[in-house]
Amino acid sequence: MKKENEVNYELQSEVPFTDSLTGLFHHGFFLNVLTREIKRSLRYRESISLALIDIDAFSVYNKQQGPLQADRELIEIAAIIKKTVRDVDLVARFGGDIFTVILTEADASSCVNALERIRGAINERYNGALTVCIGSAACPEDADNTDDLIGRARNALERAKTKGRGELFFFERVKGVAVVDEPRVLVVDDVPLNVKILEEMLIPLKYKVSKAFGGLEALALIEREDIDLVLLDVMMPGVDGIEVCRRIKSQEHTRIIPVVMVTALDEIEAKIRSIEAGADDFISKPVNKLELLARTRSLIAVKRLNENMIGFENALISLANAVEAKDVYTRGHTKRVSSMAIRLGKRINLSSRELEALRIGGILHDIGKIGIPDAILKKEGALDPDEWEVMKSHPDVGYRLVYPLKRTLLQALDIIRSHHEKMNGSGYPDGLKGEAISMVARIMAVADCYDALITDRPYRKAFTQEEVLQLMRQEAGENKLDGQVVDTLIVMLNNQLKEGGEKDYD
Repeated sequence: MKKENEVNYELQSEVPFTDSLTGLFHHGFFLNVLTREIKRSLRYRESISLALIDIDAFSVYNKQQGPLQADRELIEIAAIIKKTVRDVDLVARFGGDIFTVILTEADASSCVNALERIRGAINERYNGALTVCIGSAACPEDADNTDDLIGRARNALERAKTKGRGELFFFERVKGVAVVDEPRVLVVDDVPLNVKILEEMLIPLKYKVSKAFGGLEALALIEREDIDLVLLDVMMPGVDGIEVCRRIKSQEHTRIIPVVMVTALDEIEAKIRSIEAGADDFISKPVNKLELLARTRSLIAVKRLNENMIGFENALISLANAVEAKDVYTRGHTKRVSSMAIRLGKRINLSSRELEALRIGGILHDIGKIGIPDAILKKEGALDPDEWEVMKSHPDVGYRLVYPLKRTLLQALDIIRSHHEKMNGSGYPDGLKGEAISMVARIMAVADCYDALITDRPYRKAFTQEEVLQLMRQEAGENKLDGQVVDTLIVMLNNQLKEGGEKDYD
């Protein structure tokens, strides 16, 4: 097969197919073969792996030993790689001091030994004086076209190089030589044949597939297994697909699982009810395989991204809790403020996105106090002017601390920076005025002010609720706090008293 490719390439391109220095196949021929192998892999459902092999610090070696000696080592390393792999594999010079290997009928896990042999053989030959980093990706597991597969192999190579000399890294699937869990898709349908059809269509992705033949069975399975996506039939006896979707999306620990509803083309009412239940996407019957694979890959990638964002959020919350724990007087402050802000936001009819900003913004609004010395935070008595200037820096410190996550935090970032702004422009850090202050920041300012006044502080005892509300009316009258939000707070608290009180702001 390889000989046939060589002849065809020379006839079509009218140029040699080998690199003049190393004798390996050159970049153009490599691309030609890789494209053919990817098509073959997809057609016959046989994995192939692509490895990029980079000589560590070779530019330094070139300067120290000279170009002639460096070329000799390139020739030697090329020979080692070619000798180490199988005859059915293809070795090429990718460019400069980077080589590439196409390993046929080998997924990420099974090519570990081959790439370890290459790394070991070069290390043994040079006794550690020259080493290589290797990055690898597989088709169709990681990519199903030439550009994406090369891009993912490059990504893996860069990850390997950041770890140090002589490292091996597999794109998203194997780190070092440890295999990462593959995504798991749950297929739910009361008709076994329909489940089987979808399972067969998912084979090219090589994901793990779980099966359920009813709504309750699906919900029980989701509690037991780590599911990355649900393909859910709408019409099922008992607990139907719409109810299953609603329950998945209503629970905190399962709400980020993407749910794709499998519907007939004319089920408009079912689609509307599915949207209301929180469905992420639809696939119409009869199911198109290419559409199914594309949407499955895309939604699982989104879920993994969301999981990473939740990880970042949890880390920030832990940091905010650590900051709050430094001062016995403010423990529980962020949770109370976040809860009150959400209640106020609901009464003012904010969107779900704005309510989420209030939740996370309330928890993180004082995270900038990590930069405030304890002597100022815990001072018993009024702050002097210099100390007050330091204290006033915490919104800006917090903003800059979390700014790299702006795409995730969105309006919560605005809350962190602007929760001490005043409607008349007398606030800080930016002196914003009126409508220039977002509604979520205005709500947070009111909730923060209320909790600060109603609780003990090192420099004073808590005010009574009557005193607090009087002070807040005064602040609203001086156009410092938003009058609408203060009025909403007063109505909410009065209703709470009439109803006999609530255990929490939630």
